[in-house]
Amino acid sequence: MVNAIKGMFISCDIPMAQFIINYNASLPASHRFIIHILDNTHMFVQPHVADMIRNAISEFREQISYEKPT
Repeated sequence: MVNAIKGMFISCDIPMAQFIINYNASLPASHRFIIHILDNTHMFVQPHVADMIRNAISEFREQISYEKPT
C-alpha cells in the first residue's frame, strides 16, 4: 500500500532553510509543518503553511534591515 501526502516543495539557500527549520522547531508540536527535510537546501512541507512561512520571512527581513539615520 502506498501512502501519499500532499505537500509543498521548498528549494532555498542554506541560511533560509535553517531559518525555516528553526521557525518550525519554535512552534508547538501540533503546529509543526515540515514533513521531510530532503537535504541542506530542499524540504517538503504541508501546503497550507505557505503564507505563514512567507510572513515569517518578511518579518525577519524587516528586523534585520538597516536604514541609515537621516
